Amino acid sequence: MINANTDLGEDVLAAFRKGAKEDGSPIGRAVFDTLIQNAEIARTEKVPICQDTGMAVFFVELGQDARIEGALLQDAIDDGVRKGYAEGYLRKSICDPFTRANTKDNTPSVVIVEIVKGDGLKIIAAPKGGGSENMSRLTVLAPSAGKKGIVDFVVKRCEEAGSNPCPPVIVGVGVGGSAEKCMTIAKKALLRKIGSVNPDPELAELEAETLEKINALGMGPQGLGGTTFAMAVHFEKHPCHIASLPVAVNICCHASRHKEAIL
Repeated sequence: MINANTDLGEDVLAAFRKGAKEDGSPIGRAVFDTLIQNAEIARTEKVPICQDTGMAVFFVELGQDARIEGALLQDAIDDGVRKGYAEGYLRKSICDPFTRANTKDNTPSVVIVEIVKGDGLKIIAAPKGGGSENMSRLTVLAPSAGKKGIVDFVVKRCEEAGSNPCPPVIVGVGVGGSAEKCMTIAKKALLRKIGSVNPDPELAELEAETLEKINALGMGPQGLGGTTFAMAVHFEKHPCHIASLPVAVNICCHASRHKEAIL
């Protein structure tokens, strides 16, 4: 959790450097320069990239032949979160939804488990800030809406989000499945490296089209104008019911934070 909140991935830094050279607005380029400086300070001084150190979200791949002994997996992960947020001086942002009373240790975390082949355990920590998470949306389109309806919904969501998710952003899009599956794959799509090409040619084409249309809105970094509101758009899909076309959007702020460990 400490590393995720203080050390941005090289793919994100490369996108910052690209924006600092290529964004169409002087203000936009200046924003990218500032983000590069901020990331360097966070890494060298081991301080948070952003004061919002996020809700602790974990994607876990558990081998079908592995056995977790002792504590429950959720409890073990929460213990790591509890220690990490204390030792790393990370802000604790988790509270009761009604009373708003803070849990004071940033737990419980959100743990999404997938059973896979093998006997290993892969844990990806992806702290998610409130400003960008608040921009999440799910809709269920009529199947007749097709690809155009999907792209229009994603672009409109980004336009409505504006500066709230602290752009430049990464946009995760889930298509298909049930409502909860759609939202999950949209968030998991944010884990892909910026600049990676979707192995599905159809989705790769949708990603390129959507990214171009989002950036053509001219909102730019921090919503101050420019040509790079989004650094990447990542689509993932899952088969759905014949009567439905679920579409989920999960936006990640410029601090795209995630670290993994394999046991």
